[in-house]
Amino acid sequence: MIDSDYVKTMARYNDWQNRQMETSFAVLSEEALQADRGAFFGSIQGTLSHLLWGDWIWMSRFDGGDGPEGGIPDSAGMILTFRDWAEARDRMDARILRWAEGVSTADLAGDLTWFSGAAGFEVSRPLAMCVTHMFNHQTHHRGQLHSMATATGAKDWVSDLFLMPEEGDWQ
Repeated sequence: MIDSDYVKTMARYNDWQNRQMETSFAVLSEEALQADRGAFFGSIQGTLSHLLWGDWIWMSRFDGGDGPEGGIPDSAGMILTFRDWAEARDRMDARILRWAEGVSTADLAGDLTWFSGAAGFEVSRPLAMCVTHMFNHQTHHRGQLHSMATATGAKDWVSDLFLMPEEGDWQ
C-alpha cells in the first residue's frame, strides 16, 4: 500500500503545512480565531485543536507514547489559545517527523490493534491503512482551515504537495 518514503514525505508535508498555517493565523485576533464559523468543530481554534488531538491519538498508537486526554467530543476544546496550539503543534510535528524517520516499509506491513473510543470496541487494521488515514485526516481538516482562513482575509498558504520545498528549506 505505502512505503517508508511515503511516510517520510507526508510527515514533512504535514510540518510544512502547519508552519504555513501558523504564519497565516498568527495575524488574527483571538476573537477571530474563536469565532464560530459553522465548521464541524466550530472555530478556527476548535479545528486546529481537533486536528492536533487527532495527530496525538494516532501517534500514541503508532509510537506507544503519551496520548491526549478525552475523546473526539472534547478535542475542539483541548487547546484554548493560539499560542498554546502553536507550541503543542511544533512538538507534535517534531514527534511525527522523528517517528517517520524510524519507520521501515516492513513495519508498515503489520496490523495495529487498539481500543477505539469512537467505535467503542477494540479494532485491528493494517498499520499502513491507519498511517494513511492519519495523513488524510490532516488534509481534510486543513482544507476546512484553508476555507476559514480565506473567509477571514488571512493570507492563504500553498498546499500543493509538488511545490513543497526541499527538506529543511522552510525551517
